[in-house]
Amino acid sequence: MSDALLEQIAAGDSRAFGQWVAGCEQSLRASLRKFASSVDTEAVLQEALLRVWQVAPRFQLDGRPDALLRFAQVAARNVALSEMRRLGSKPPAEELPEVAVAFASPDPLLRAAVVECKDKLPGKPRLALEQRLESAGGDDDHVLAERVNMKLNTFLQNFTRARKLLAECLKQRGVDLDAELSP
Repeated sequence: MSDALLEQIAAGDSRAFGQWVAGCEQSLRASLRKFASSVDTEAVLQEALLRVWQVAPRFQLDGRPDALLRFAQVAARNVALSEMRRLGSKPPAEELPEVAVAFASPDPLLRAAVVECKDKLPGKPRLALEQRLESAGGDDDHVLAERVNMKLNTFLQNFTRARKLLAECLKQRGVDLDAELSP
């Protein structure tokens, strides 16, 4: 249902956007529940919806259902995490990198693929990823960045690059992290 309204939303139809929001608001709010003790989730939700409205004219469906809702959930999560960083809060435990979960997987082939891909990362992204993994959420990103002599923004960019490169490497090896990590 949500993807059917995309063309109208992209054309600037505020009624279609309102209809889409009404249909997905419950799901978006639920996805932010884990952040409720750390950030103003209402403000986060509003910012995420604004981003959806702004991106809609350029948004491309990916062939899977509820693409716009999935985008909104990622946008909301990113806004919440940015707000937590701004406030100096730690992310909820379930927001630790997916790769940490893959390292702990009982599947030895998956663990081996993750280690092999991690070892192929360029120096600074690998260093940022290793800091996050070793910290296991125990240290703030400011502390981790200082530990490796990086500015916070540089550390976050390197970590993001590491996650992207790691995911690409695993995909080339036929590993679907979404499928591996789903319950």
